[in-house]
Amino acid sequence: MSIDLRADPVDLTAALVDIPSVSLDEAAIADVVERALREQTAGFEVLRHGNTVLARTDHGLPNRVVLAGHLDTVPIADNVPSGRATDADGAPVMFGCGTVDMKSGDAVFLHLAATVTDPVCDLTLIFYDAEEIAAEHNGLGRVERELPEWLDGDLAILGEPSGGWIEAGCQGTARLRVRTAGVRAHSARSWLGDNAIHRLAPVLGRLADYRGRQVDIDGCVYREGLSAVRVAGGVAGNVVPDAAELDVNFRFAPDRSVDEAVAHVREVFAGLDLDIEVTDSAPGALPGLTAPAAADLIASVRAHGGGGVRAKYGWTDVSRFAARGIPAVNFGPGDPNLAHKRDEHVPLRQITDVTAMLRSYLTGGH
Repeated sequence: MSIDLRADPVDLTAALVDIPSVSLDEAAIADVVERALREQTAGFEVLRHGNTVLARTDHGLPNRVVLAGHLDTVPIADNVPSGRATDADGAPVMFGCGTVDMKSGDAVFLHLAATVTDPVCDLTLIFYDAEEIAAEHNGLGRVERELPEWLDGDLAILGEPSGGWIEAGCQGTARLRVRTAGVRAHSARSWLGDNAIHRLAPVLGRLADYRGRQVDIDGCVYREGLSAVRVAGGVAGNVVPDAAELDVNFRFAPDRSVDEAVAHVREVFAGLDLDIEVTDSAPGALPGLTAPAAADLIASVRAHGGGGVRAKYGWTDVSRFAARGIPAVNFGPGDPNLAHKRDEHVPLRQITDVTAMLRSYLTGGH
């Protein structure tokens, strides 16, 4: 199979969606993308690294912009191949797994690689695998560990769905497991035991009363949240349990480090008899909007009627760039609230508009 990078990015989106690429099964789409970049672009060094495809120019231009997008999707839900329809307002949309997250963003980047002939900056493109599953498999993380120079640049743009807005930075995330201990007993003689599940009551009370900060950074307001996401306990229907556990997820503003976030969660539960274990964490990313390359992108998007700038809720791979001191934003077609849904769909106009905004930015037309 082949794709035409010079085709309308709407048609290119459909072609990518029609190649199934569930996480850890990206070889076919990586083959197609690699071949297209080698045969249909000029001036790019192209490298295959596992099922990640990388390409970059080296024209000696004063700045470098990294365009990065993942090739994988969540499991298909009877929504491949793609289809087209109109929404409630009569606007044309495309349905299909990955239309939002994030093959429309990939299509925009691929199309621009083949059609922008006079960029004002050097370009690096990274199309990576396994973003939608455990971080240990993430192709961009593998590049960061093994080919870190490929992440260098003055600005990184992740094609995550943002509805044509610039979503700056991202929240950090920390997951902690809270355990309580009790004494097992027959439930008919409950006074002889100590119910570990009941000991979770004050923990849940503090979570219910918790009010997260709202933090303004570079004009982007990040809202923090601390939530119970899993609870487990119980031995049998006639036994007072002697152990229970609760998983808690803290989504924190990028002005906190992971250590500061974990310390904050421990403070929330201070004074309770608990065992607390950190099970997963990832730092947030500061927006970095004052960097010149980021300011130029904002100007280009606003000049072409884009949605402006807002904070990114959730964690994305922009964090990897921010940790290296590289400003990074999320910018792509599609409503992130539709990602992973059976009826996932993207307005065709957003694909066209995002392409035009990025073309203007990359050619200095803002």
